Amino acid sequence: MRIRILGAAMSGALALSALALPAVAHADEGEGDTAITKVSVNGGQDIVLGTTVKKKITVTVTATDDSGISNGLLALWHGSNIEDLDGGLFPNENAGTCTASASDPTSSTCKLTITVDPRTDLYKNALAGTWKVAVQAVGNDGNYVFLEEYSHAKVKRAARLTVNAAPEPVKKGKTITVTGKLSRANWETHTYRGYSTQSVKLQFRKKGSDTYTDVKTVKTSSTGTLRATTKATVDGFYRFVFAGTGTTGTATTYGDFVDVR
Repeated sequence: MRIRILGAAMSGALALSALALPAVAHADEGEGDTAITKVSVNGGQDIVLGTTVKKKITVTVTATDDSGISNGLLALWHGSNIEDLDGGLFPNENAGTCTASASDPTSSTCKLTITVDPRTDLYKNALAGTWKVAVQAVGNDGNYVFLEEYSHAKVKRAARLTVNAAPEPVKKGKTITVTGKLSRANWETHTYRGYSTQSVKLQFRKKGSDTYTDVKTVKTSSTGTLRATTKATVDGFYRFVFAGTGTTGTATTYGDFVDVR
């Protein structure tokens, strides 16, 4: 089987080497009975990155071939088509570590890792959102299958959230004001900036309880600030919870304790 290396240039400078693919493959390709049965990216969880810290994720490819599987590879890509990428996340290894199934030697799961660096891989905020998953498996007999868009994965900007409940202590029946700020990673400036007009829940947990309940939902200001009011009834903890969006991860604050007297 002839092999080629899929590559792309990002920002005219960053060359991305990737999967070993069939020489003529421009879309889904295959030869023989090799089949991909399952793919996992980061354990099914969103890939959430801040501004500077690298993150290593695990990916797996499960495939079958009557001769057994010799290799499985996976990459994430972003763009209108695989020949014109504006983002790519590729495995650290040239080959996956493949383990055959104890009950079916024709099936193996191949494990790889991908290290994502927000300073180089995520060079613009427009890369946040849905990425496509390209996957390839090769049988021991040389048969192969390549699927350029087997599934999808979410790559998101990290969010930060703060909380402060005041006054402390407070008289029973008086108003408590809970303030905070929601911000998210800006991959272009490597800073956190306020996230505007987003819905955030204020929750309360009574002292001695393990369960938070919703108090109300408020929206962030144009600069990401939050302000919510509620009546003081009993001692307890107040927190803000942000459910995230299609491009931004979730965030939950610690519980800020208020003593009611």
